[in-house]
Amino acid sequence: MPLAVYILGFSIFAQGTSELMLAGLLPEMAADLGVSVPEAGMLISAFAVGMLVGAPVLAVATLRWPRRTVLLTFLGIFIATHVVGALTTDYTALLITRAAGAFVYAGFWAVAAVTAVSLVPANAKGRAMSVVASGLTLATVFGLPLGTVLGQRLGWQTAFWAVGVLSALSVIGILATVPGGRPSGENVPRLGRELRALVSPRLWLAYGTTALITGALLVVFSYLAPFLTETTGLPPAMVPVVLGVYGVGSFIGVTIGGRTADARPFATLFVGVAGVIVVSAALALAAREPAPTIALAFLLGAFGFGVNPALNTRVFSLAGDAPTLAAGTNVSAFNVGITAGPWLGGLAIGAGAGYPSLAWIGAALALAALAAVAGSAALARRTPRARVPESPAPSVISA
Repeated sequence: MPLAVYILGFSIFAQGTSELMLAGLLPEMAADLGVSVPEAGMLISAFAVGMLVGAPVLAVATLRWPRRTVLLTFLGIFIATHVVGALTTDYTALLITRAAGAFVYAGFWAVAAVTAVSLVPANAKGRAMSVVASGLTLATVFGLPLGTVLGQRLGWQTAFWAVGVLSALSVIGILATVPGGRPSGENVPRLGRELRALVSPRLWLAYGTTALITGALLVVFSYLAPFLTETTGLPPAMVPVVLGVYGVGSFIGVTIGGRTADARPFATLFVGVAGVIVVSAALALAAREPAPTIALAFLLGAFGFGVNPALNTRVFSLAGDAPTLAAGTNVSAFNVGITAGPWLGGLAIGAGAGYPSLAWIGAALALAALAAVAGSAALARRTPRARVPESPAPSVISA
């Protein structure tokens, strides 16, 4: 695997830490900014909105730019938003910088995915995507707790500075490892070709699968802390431990999924999505038992993240030689799930359904995702192979 792919994964780790760390810093930020905790929570919502719209918009806006230039530009803006965020005491300014940082982070995700798969042969694209995606799982395992501890002990601004430093290291790594220059020949991106690729119903079934399975995970994960303390009866000190267990499961899952996604994409999807259904239902039934709940948190992360490489490589396979906008739209699909899952969970909790109901909602969303996978598999069997590009051609870079 080229070193550049690991650098892209590290870059996602740096930026993903920023995406996650505010969940553990809201009380301190609310007090310092002079706002309520729910108002401080809007900083997380602003990030989600920026992620939702940023990927496809920036994928189109920078379509003809050299990929290394795009990655460095997005990282530079991301770093700037964190410097401003660390220096400001104004809530509105911080809200704007969170949205702006997320906007370019989404664009970075899309271009990083295209860059990673362009650097490896066709039979290694799933592994490349698992390396990139593992950056976010490592942010869950290490970045979230470390950012929280750093922010709680030295001030939340310190966590922003730390993300800025990590992102600056990513700039150095990208400069040293990602090829420069523009794509040439048939690999030159064309907006018309990119837009035509989006017409495929199979591609939108893939997007639906991405949104549904992500929502199935997030409806539980977003409320895992109160789930564990109020329903399972674990002490608050155990919450970071269980989050770490979930993160370890996620890392193992995405690693295994990366090794199976290229050769057996549908098998990977069927096993992973079916696993989320079973684990979610079991979690709802065993919600008051500590030991099974902890084990199920591990399995939820493993099955849920195990499908991530297949979700991404499936999109690249269907997009063929027009992958950039397709990848950007898939990033938006992930963020539809990230937004919808917690929203549905909040509705259930507000209606008094209790925390175990979140796992039932997750099971229902995963069941819908399984139907989408089955539909995709049926369409794939009916489509002549010659008309379905298996993967985008590696980019040819000119000086």
